[in-house]
Amino acid sequence: MDTHTKAGLLPIKEYQKNRARMLISCPDGPGIVAAVSHFLHQHGANIVQSDQYSMDPEGGMFFMRVEFDLENLNTRLQGIEADFQEIATTFKMEWNIFPLQKKKKIAILVSKEDHCLVELLWQWQAGDLDAEISMVISNHPDMKAYIESFGIPYHHIPVTPDTKKEAEAKQLELLDGKVDLIVLARYMQIVSPALIEPYRNRIINIHHSFLPAFVGGKPYAQAYDRGVKIIGATAHYVTEELDGGPIIEQDVQRVSHRDNVNELKRIGRTIERVVLARAVKWHIEDRLLVHHNKTVVFN
Repeated sequence: MDTHTKAGLLPIKEYQKNRARMLISCPDGPGIVAAVSHFLHQHGANIVQSDQYSMDPEGGMFFMRVEFDLENLNTRLQGIEADFQEIATTFKMEWNIFPLQKKKKIAILVSKEDHCLVELLWQWQAGDLDAEISMVISNHPDMKAYIESFGIPYHHIPVTPDTKKEAEAKQLELLDGKVDLIVLARYMQIVSPALIEPYRNRIINIHHSFLPAFVGGKPYAQAYDRGVKIIGATAHYVTEELDGGPIIEQDVQRVSHRDNVNELKRIGRTIERVVLARAVKWHIEDRLLVHHNKTVVFN
């Protein structure tokens, strides 16, 4: 591994230097695609990918993701954003432009189970997760040496019922201004509104069920006792409602009466790590738009 990667960074690819993505949400109506395309053309941008979705042609919401190349993007981006504001106001848009050269910074929170964390690290090391892993925070010290071998800072912050508020204050201090996305990679603590609010739609959790069922401890033992025939996992954004935030990705696998609790756990871990990694990848690639308690996923 070279020093650039060990420091938690992946190298900028040549095509990324002048490429950006635009995400748009607005009330549906005629002329939106034409206005955005004409604007980018006027400014000399070349659209390399465009996706859009309308919830309802009359009275619904419209969502758009555009990827474009623009010569000297760094020096022109501020002007582009200022000029686009007129169109955004006309169509009542919520919008953002994300230059690919500015990689998103991720903090991963984890407890003792490491399968989701290891999957994220593997994909990041392979270059499939195009982001910067800024830090790992855990309420256990177990993975400190392993994480630090990647050149990633590891912060051990113990959490007990009596120290939970103090521990979360320490987490917020570490995170403040340093990360764009928080990933709960089987972090077995409930996060409070104090952490959720500043990172609204920027905290992703993995839930050990296809749907919010078998809550609490030993979910696979509960599933085994019920004789389930399908198990799965759900990645979602975190809200104040426990495991009730906007769903990003889900997957399932069939099981049978022959699978004991340990086998269900093994299968479940595989689904969890794959589903979480997909959700994180889609977020950092700006493929997700949230509307109320649903997501639009351009993949």
